[in-house]
Amino acid sequence: MSWKLERHPTFTGVKGPVVVCVMDGVGIGRGDASDAVATARTPNLDRLQAQVPTTSLAAHGLAAGMPSDGDMGNSEVGHNHLGAGRVFSQGAKLVAEAVESGSLFDGAVWKELVGREAERREPLHFIGLLSDGNVHSHIDHLCAMLRRADADGVKRARVHILLDGRDVHETSAFDYIDPLEALLSELRDRGRDYCIASGGGRMQVTMDRYEADWRIVERGWKAHVRGDARSFTSAREAIETFRKETPGISDQNLPAFVVAGEDGEPLGPIRDGAGVIFFNFRGDRAIEISRAFESDEFDAFPRGPRPDVLYAGMMQYDGDLCVPERFLVEPPAIDRTLGEYLARNGVTQLAISETQKYGHVTYFWNGNRSNRFDEASETWVEIPSDTLPFEERPWMKAAEITDRLLDELRSGRHRHARVNYANGDMVGHTGDFEAAVIAVEAVDLELGRLLAVVDELEGAIIVTADHGNADDMFDVDADGRAVRDGEGRIKVRTSHTLNRVPCSIHACGRRLALREGIQDPGLANVAATVLHLLGYAAPDDYEPSLLAD
Repeated sequence: MSWKLERHPTFTGVKGPVVVCVMDGVGIGRGDASDAVATARTPNLDRLQAQVPTTSLAAHGLAAGMPSDGDMGNSEVGHNHLGAGRVFSQGAKLVAEAVESGSLFDGAVWKELVGREAERREPLHFIGLLSDGNVHSHIDHLCAMLRRADADGVKRARVHILLDGRDVHETSAFDYIDPLEALLSELRDRGRDYCIASGGGRMQVTMDRYEADWRIVERGWKAHVRGDARSFTSAREAIETFRKETPGISDQNLPAFVVAGEDGEPLGPIRDGAGVIFFNFRGDRAIEISRAFESDEFDAFPRGPRPDVLYAGMMQYDGDLCVPERFLVEPPAIDRTLGEYLARNGVTQLAISETQKYGHVTYFWNGNRSNRFDEASETWVEIPSDTLPFEERPWMKAAEITDRLLDELRSGRHRHARVNYANGDMVGHTGDFEAAVIAVEAVDLELGRLLAVVDELEGAIIVTADHGNADDMFDVDADGRAVRDGEGRIKVRTSHTLNRVPCSIHACGRRLALREGIQDPGLANVAATVLHLLGYAAPDDYEPSLLAD
């Protein structure tokens, strides 16, 4: 195949840089009292949308490679599709298909894990996010593996549950623990020794990403591997106790715990000889714990003696680094991304965000690749994130990102730039409405600064989002009033949404118009639009540019 990009037949390209600005988690909501985006004062975004070609994009469901249109999008699949230019089946869909077809259980890795339990007499351990959010994992996949483990003769299994409250309702843990406990009880009635061994909230235990706070992984390591955390007789007792001690705490922030037996000893420390499956399919929050299990050279925290285990991920979370070495389902093969085409054609690129979304404008944008395609023409900039709760700093590092971005753009070194402002998503996940409003307003303030410099440099900008979040912060009834629980508290939503996302396209001094006839445009249309603004024709199999020729 040829990597050469052909010139666009009618559009010569803008003089200055072409910028993609991703307002993470800023979708198009109902415009009611639950919509922090609509509530926020956003004069720059409002003015942009009133003056330039503006549309909405599908950022969930089939348009984002998910199993159905009832599945929310997320930052991983969103950035995959922004950079890929085509729709690819994602982890949720691939794993569901592998479970349904049985191919997951026919593979050598599953058989090796099952055989190890029989040979070494250590339980088979499952670690992962317990929910049906279908963003990082799905409880159905775990239950299917437990049933198959029983069918394959596995006598002992331990489950280490990470509680969600982020991609699902903030206090919905028992919606998943109760059916899991029912299944484990059913399997125990069949003579198996299967039980929950440890757990904790995803933002406190195990699921750190981009090395933002290794203490989160360390807490998980101590609980899952060492059995070193506060002890309870059951997961239910742990959660009920934590909620009583800290009223209003979300599942995602619950501390680490272990479940102990009648003798007071932890039920499930991971010891030499065990098999371990990390059953999340999404990679960003699975890489660090995988490194803790697999890396010979490791100094992120005092790991202590590393148990000799057979470790496998649901998928391979980093194809460049081969983390983990073993996995159950092949990840999506995303090839010929926008970033690779630009690199092979000598088009200079800048990717910038703070730590929380740095991997999204690099790793995910480039089709799940950790390394640059071309060191000479690509610049990646990470602005270190705060480690304080996001609702306490809803502005996050938006200003610092913009400061560096404007300096980089004015340098003239970058023909294309992509930037992610994480505020709408990370603060939206906290469920704090007022903080989410401030977060959206902070992004709008930086958008105004960015637009001025794009015009100064005679460039172009695409302002969009990867999925919704801050656009739907709590449940409302048919009359638009907040739904409250039995204690009078508003039922907060901390998950992503099924809403479309905005997309505005501006090129200084150029008249632009939206292309007619695109049926239900989605995030995958953005890559061809970037090429269009640069003056290139998109590859034939890319989703078409949003702009008319």
